[in-house]
Amino acid sequence: MKLNIDRKDLSQPDPYVISDGGRYYMYSTGADGIQLYISDNMIDWKYSGLCRKSEREKEYWAPSVIKYGSLFYMYYSSMEKDEVDVHKEQIRVAVCDRPDGEFILLGNLTVPFSIDPHVIKNSEGLYIIYSINDYQAERAGTLIVIDKMISPTQTANDPKVAVRATLDEEIFMRDRFFKGQHWHTIEGGFYFRDGNYHYIMYSGNCYMNENYFIGYSVAYGDTDDLTSLTFRKYPDENTYCPFKRKGNGEEGTGHNSVLIENGHYYMFYHARVAGAPASDDDTRRAYMAEIKPENGILKSV
Repeated sequence: MKLNIDRKDLSQPDPYVISDGGRYYMYSTGADGIQLYISDNMIDWKYSGLCRKSEREKEYWAPSVIKYGSLFYMYYSSMEKDEVDVHKEQIRVAVCDRPDGEFILLGNLTVPFSIDPHVIKNSEGLYIIYSINDYQAERAGTLIVIDKMISPTQTANDPKVAVRATLDEEIFMRDRFFKGQHWHTIEGGFYFRDGNYHYIMYSGNCYMNENYFIGYSVAYGDTDDLTSLTFRKYPDENTYCPFKRKGNGEEGTGHNSVLIENGHYYMFYHARVAGAPASDDDTRRAYMAEIKPENGILKSV
């Protein structure tokens, strides 16, 4: 379902949705700052402006927000204003006393290249999953790691690999940096738990490519220590079986978050209208679909 956004001129890449006080807040990527949209019903959204921006930063990618105590912490990546290399993107953390206010920078959380953070709060404390590059792997490219957090503003700096590329369908670009090295991408990780099943949803490939898709990995264990789990792609490491990809009038489907309410799982993701005329503008829009986890398998509702 394509969401109703009051600003038809704006795109909503990498939508991340939370609920607080009976309202819904969606944060999304923006070149000049983090975009904020607000809704009372998850379907109709009003643009509320940029909730995080700075004269020193640009290309604000993939924000996520958690409430910790009485404060809201935002995690996102960006580049310095005069930087031209996107591999200088790094994760930063900002804070606000409400979900719709101006988020103030607290500092850098990780070193470049690091993108697509998702911070999880559970009985063991805080954990973060995010994406980094591995130039030496057999399938070189971007992968997802997981790390413990000492506080909302500091990681343990001991990331473990959670999901890495294993398929040709995950190739972002062939011969990207030199002949013979095809660059793979696994990004946009989002974690949630259902019973003793632990899921990491992710996006593979490139959002402009034919095979861009949402997949997921699963781990099983009666624990909230996420660094102790071993995640395996569904259905296995060598089978291309996207949970969601182009179809039903959508293309470029990917980079999702999940909002769990009253036992229901709502997946928010971006997509483009299939067959739309080529444009230099970012035409990714926010969509929503209900999903259901059942014994380690995700299903569409």
